Amino acid sequence: MKSEKRKIKYLTAKFFIFSFSLFIFVGCKNHYLLKGMSDTYLKFRNDAGIDRYHIFKNRYVATGTPQPWRIAKNYDKSIIPDTSAAFLKKTGTIAYLIIKNDSIYYEKYFEGFSDTSHTNSWSMAKSITSLLIGAAIEEGKIKSVDEKVSDFLPSFNKGLDTLLKIKDLLTMSSGIPFGESYVNPAGYPAKALYGSNITWLTLRYHCTEKPGTKFIYQSGNTELLGHILTKATGKTVSEYASEKLWKPLGAEYPAFWSTDHKDGMEKTFCCFNSNARDFARIGMMMLDSGKWNGKEIIPKDYFIQSTTPQTIRYYGYQWWIGRMGTHKLFWAEGYDGQFIIVIPDEKMVVVRLGKRNANGDGDMYVGTALGMYGE
Repeated sequence: MKSEKRKIKYLTAKFFIFSFSLFIFVGCKNHYLLKGMSDTYLKFRNDAGIDRYHIFKNRYVATGTPQPWRIAKNYDKSIIPDTSAAFLKKTGTIAYLIIKNDSIYYEKYFEGFSDTSHTNSWSMAKSITSLLIGAAIEEGKIKSVDEKVSDFLPSFNKGLDTLLKIKDLLTMSSGIPFGESYVNPAGYPAKALYGSNITWLTLRYHCTEKPGTKFIYQSGNTELLGHILTKATGKTVSEYASEKLWKPLGAEYPAFWSTDHKDGMEKTFCCFNSNARDFARIGMMMLDSGKWNGKEIIPKDYFIQSTTPQTIRYYGYQWWIGRMGTHKLFWAEGYDGQFIIVIPDEKMVVVRLGKRNANGDGDMYVGTALGMYGE
């Protein structure tokens, strides 16, 4: 135990020296390093923490008239298998929720979290941002996914940038070298997460390869979609999310979308903070092909393309796509295993929120739900 503590202190000191040196030698524009360090390593964390949205500035995503979930007659009557229960605990799960048809069948919370606890979506926000693009197309604020990025962001009016379409951002094939390293403190994700001017940061990047030709998952693509939304709608991303999603879907609690500074720009690549029950509304809308209570939230064609492989076989418009046996799945996924999983043929939505995750863990969350309530 003592050796482990010494190791942590050593790593913390090493990171501090690196960050301070970079801050001194490169300049104050790298102040984000000090903020990132103070909110993570100096608190013996390796990330910002799933429930620590308050370390950032945030904008409300307001609710309208709440629409409480229906509760199934046999709510929580099924017993989760011991192996699944142990797995959920081992992986730091804080919420596990199963909806079938239009009712909650099972929910379990851990480590003091509850159905009202706000936690970070991380990259599930990418899927939410995609839905807002669809809503803007439905409203006519954006003509189509083939509209040029330069129509909204004039700095993309030269060279290869002129070929860049909204669709290229949605499918992670922009040809822009943002990079996506989560361990490089000087990389785009760290600067975007902890920096105070995400607009200046993001608009510095430009296409170095022909757009639409190569899939490379990068958060900067989604951040550009957020900037397009503000230009197209004349509203903040949070205001538009309230109008087009949170109010129509009957969310019970306001969400918090983290921004780069007070009254600043939303981090649309991450950091939409809500609870398991309200996250499930996103899945339920997608289960109904982009509709809620019969009202179309996103165009049917946009829904189809979102959940159909585009540049690669398992990615649509910021939604992941796959199968488990005979079941087609599509899902929103975030760092450390935040999931909104839709299983259409079972009319099922599974939400898992937690503190850690490994590749393939999503299969366990799906398999458990199918084992308990599949037909």
